[in-house]
Amino acid sequence: MSLIARTEQALSQHFELAVGIGAPQKLQAAMKHAVFSGGARIRPQLCMAVAVACGEDEPDLTNAAAVALEFMHCASLVHDDMPAFDNADFRRGQATVHKAFSEPLALLAGDGLIVMAYQVLLQAGRQHPQRLMGLMENLTRGVGLPDGIVAGQAWECETTADLGQYQRAKTGALFVSATCAGAIASGKPSEPWAPLGAFLGEAYQVADDIRDVLGDIASLGKPAGQDVLNARPSSAQALGLEGAIQHFDTLIAKAGDAIPNCNSRDMLRQLVLLESERLVPKSMCDGYRKRNAHVKFVKPAKSSSSIAKVHKSSVTSSTPHSQR
Repeated sequence: MSLIARTEQALSQHFELAVGIGAPQKLQAAMKHAVFSGGARIRPQLCMAVAVACGEDEPDLTNAAAVALEFMHCASLVHDDMPAFDNADFRRGQATVHKAFSEPLALLAGDGLIVMAYQVLLQAGRQHPQRLMGLMENLTRGVGLPDGIVAGQAWECETTADLGQYQRAKTGALFVSATCAGAIASGKPSEPWAPLGAFLGEAYQVADDIRDVLGDIASLGKPAGQDVLNARPSSAQALGLEGAIQHFDTLIAKAGDAIPNCNSRDMLRQLVLLESERLVPKSMCDGYRKRNAHVKFVKPAKSSSSIAKVHKSSVTSSTPHSQR
C-alpha cells in the first residue's frame, strides 16, 4: 500500500471512530469537509515514511500519530481561513468551512479537530505509555507556544516579525513534529529526524511565496494575494522572487542531506524531490526566468530569511498558502 493510500485509509477509520454516534450532524459534516476536501497529506506521509525507516514495529500507533498531525493541520486551516484572519472564500478549490457551514460551525469544527487529534493518540497509545507521552509532547510542541503553529499565526498580529521565526513556527514546526513522530512511534530517538522536518517545512512556506508571485492560482487552491491583503511576512518580499527560488532549492538540498542513514534513505530522498517538484515545478521557474531574462536581479541587503525583519506596513508582495 502506498503512503498516500495508507494515510487516507487511516484518516477515514480514525475520523469515524472518533466522531462516534449521536454528535450534531452539521458539526460532523463541517469537520468532515475540513479533513476530506483534498490536500497533499505530506505531514502524515512523512510520519509514516520515517517510521518505516526506523524499523516500524507498531503500525497502528504510527497511523494514529500521522492522523493526529493531519487533524491538527486541518484545524489550523479552518481557523486560518476565517474572517478574523484570511477571510478566504475557498480552500483546495472548494468553499472554506465557514462559507459552506457558517462561522460558528467553522470555529467549532476547528476546535473539535484539535481535541480529536489528541483523542486519536490516546486511544491508540494505551499499550505504549512511554511512546504515547513522547507523541503527545511532540504534537504539543509543534502546535503551542513558544514556537508552534499557534505562535506562527500570532506573529501575523504583530507589527514586525522575524521572517525566519515566523516561517519556522507557522509551517516548519508541524513538519518537525511529523518527522519526529515517526521515530517516536517506532521507539527510536527523534532528534536525528528533526532537521529533515525543519528544512522541508521552511521550504514549504517559501514555496507558497513563489507560487503566488508566479500566479499559480489553479494549483494554489485558494485566493492569491493574501499576504499583501493581510500584511504578512513573505520570503519573496524579503529576498526577491529569484532569491526565494534559490533559497527554496537550497532548503530542498539540505532536507535531502539531513536524512539520517537508514535502509529507506533513497525512498525518503525521492519523497522530498517529488514534493519539491510538486510545490515549485521547474517548468514554472524556467518560464518565469525566460519572461524576465532582460531584468537584472539585485539581491536584497538582508538575504537570510532567518534574520530578515519584515514590517507589516512595508509588505509589497503576496503569499497565499498552497494546497496544504
